[in-house]
Amino acid sequence: MVNPVAQRYMAIGRRKTSVARVVITPGTGAITVNGMEADKYFARPTASILIRMPLVATDSSSKVDVKVNCTGGGKSGQAGALRMGLARALCKLDPDNRPPLAKAGLLTRDPRMVERKKYGQSGARKRFQFSKR
Repeated sequence: MVNPVAQRYMAIGRRKTSVARVVITPGTGAITVNGMEADKYFARPTASILIRMPLVATDSSSKVDVKVNCTGGGKSGQAGALRMGLARALCKLDPDNRPPLAKAGLLTRDPRMVERKKYGQSGARKRFQFSKR
């Protein structure tokens, strides 16, 4: 009998303040996010395209099942975190997947974050109106 834990590949993806814990197993291509189907969880079609990019780049859309636990941030950040976590998990599944994923830029963490608000000002960049007199 094959150990079922040995057939699970886990990875973590991050984007903005979102974290996605991804587990892939051999299967039919089902993607489950926080207990829901991915297309229902991410209502926007752009997010659905974004999360499937690693599967398309490695031609494994119908070969693995994906279970994801997303926390923090909004839907857009969670989709970006899921994309990175899925790409990392596919690299663990098969090291030959790394070159196409790296070429597509799916293994690079997006460093853009919300800039902090500065003291004495109304926002990160916005300033109070200047009055000369």
